[in-house]
Amino acid sequence: MLYNIVMNNDSILPDNSRPTRSDAVKNHSLLLETAQRLFDQEGLENVSMSAIAEAAGVGKGTLYRHFKNKSELAHVLLDQDMRDLQTRALRRLQGNGDPLKDLRWFLEQVVRFVDRNQALLCVAARENVSVLNAPAHLWWRQTIRGLLLRVTPPPVADVDYLADMLYIMVDVQTIRFQKQTHGYNLERLINGVDEILSLINP
Repeated sequence: MLYNIVMNNDSILPDNSRPTRSDAVKNHSLLLETAQRLFDQEGLENVSMSAIAEAAGVGKGTLYRHFKNKSELAHVLLDQDMRDLQTRALRRLQGNGDPLKDLRWFLEQVVRFVDRNQALLCVAARENVSVLNAPAHLWWRQTIRGLLLRVTPPPVADVDYLADMLYIMVDVQTIRFQKQTHGYNLERLINGVDEILSLINP
């Protein structure tokens, strides 16, 4: 698992059904889609395993055969979105385009990722997991640094420090503070990071 998230869960009720392989695949996708919808609508911590099973129209035993607890289910959702981000970033950055445009694009995609997964990432942070040090996130810094090297190579700039600054600006704790304390919306978050980048490379 990429994130050490601990949550309370309902007890398991027996379910004697034995789904076929195709049914199992279908149920797995259905449960993920249902959980994501409920998390978006009601908030991660307000959704129980029982509610997910009921909304998906399956028994709790079926749900627990796929996911041991809500933590595992949340991990899968987060990992899916992270893999999608990695795939899109790799496709974009392999094109050898303008490094500044690529960096602006990448930072926007990361801000969007953190914004839509804020609840999952904040739970990880509350469980004393340093998201900044998580392997799943360190590739963000590596990507930022690599693009900065092409935009402002040393000795013109301290690329490592600039990479750290931008990396911290897209951290979930920073974004949560900006949203909850200052009421920033997604557009302002994206524009703000872009303005910082403009100061680095006017």
